[in-house]
Amino acid sequence: MDQAQIEIQVFSSLSQIAASDWDACACPEASDGARPLDPFTTHRFLHALEASGSVGRGTGWQPQYLTCHLDGQLIACAPLYVKGHSQGEYIFDHSWAHAYEQAGGRYYPKLQIAVPFTPATGRRFLVRPGYEEIGVSGLIQGAVQLASDNQISSLHVTFCTKAEAEIGKQIGLMPRYTQQFHWLNDGYEGFEDFLSALSSRKRKNIRKERKKAQEFGGTIETYTGADLRPEHWDAFWTFYQDTGSRKWGSPYLTRAFFDIAHDTMADDIALVLAERDGVPVAGALNFIGAKTLYGRYWGCTEHHPCLHFELCYYQAIDLAIEMGLERVEAGAQGEHKLARGYLPTETYSLHWVADPGFRAAIEQYLDAERAAVDEEIEILTSYGPFKKTEVEEQE
Repeated sequence: MDQAQIEIQVFSSLSQIAASDWDACACPEASDGARPLDPFTTHRFLHALEASGSVGRGTGWQPQYLTCHLDGQLIACAPLYVKGHSQGEYIFDHSWAHAYEQAGGRYYPKLQIAVPFTPATGRRFLVRPGYEEIGVSGLIQGAVQLASDNQISSLHVTFCTKAEAEIGKQIGLMPRYTQQFHWLNDGYEGFEDFLSALSSRKRKNIRKERKKAQEFGGTIETYTGADLRPEHWDAFWTFYQDTGSRKWGSPYLTRAFFDIAHDTMADDIALVLAERDGVPVAGALNFIGAKTLYGRYWGCTEHHPCLHFELCYYQAIDLAIEMGLERVEAGAQGEHKLARGYLPTETYSLHWVADPGFRAAIEQYLDAERAAVDEEIEILTSYGPFKKTEVEEQE
């Protein structure tokens, strides 16, 4: 198929693209009403970010949705943003920006293909089935050309899939390898079945933590779909503001985002709340994919021992087993997750840099970082909570 037939366009608002067209590329597996592999690149999620003012003017995330059209049909698209900073990405390039600007360059603005504020692995080059090769190639070449034409320093594709990282490398982008902690469902029939796979000491520790968490003086409930109510979001907004102000200085998402998500994404959400006398005192927000549960935000108004572990990690495992999901992605960072059954897992991004000298320096850095990440994953995995030998379990 002739690459010249493709028309590349950029849209400043997702409202300019029909939801059915976008989702035909973003989540074709959901065309019959099934769940998307992940909800984060769906039209409804990205539109909620934009319509709520969480991205757009004044946020440092300016939408420039990239599309490929063939004979008038949308065959591929990507959530592209012009970035004025490096916040809300979770693949850190602050040192790159500092080095480039110290050398007299201008690092910002940059282009970012990503789901804002969402360190969850998923497809970033969204292609209608049957157009995979030409669609991915068109998106990458279109994004690089957009950066070059506008004298933008760099293009970054964060939390893409392993397959996309390999394709991007073949085309000439620089792959970067990082790691998160994920819980994998080894066909467990229940939480106790999962615990049986752990070493005795780790198993006992988790049981103690769960018991201690349950002693906060109330009940723990999970709400999804029609069970979600507006007052749940009032409570969670308070939790989110507290966590956001401590972690990022100010929350990334606006209050309106949660209202829009309630109206358009209730079936994609599992909200876990710790309640005393009907009043929520802590909560954890999860999004549901076809195979994965994505832990996203946590917060509380009261601090109780182990309640964070219970709501964020153990309740997520319970829910994943109940729903028959393959894994739980618990977000960025956190070696404390290791002792709770979440193992280090490689994550991927792609990078293009305009300046040849700067690009060569980053390539050298990425080679060294890859070796360090591989070693870290190997070491951390060896310290995991799972049984090593029959002898160890008997000790």
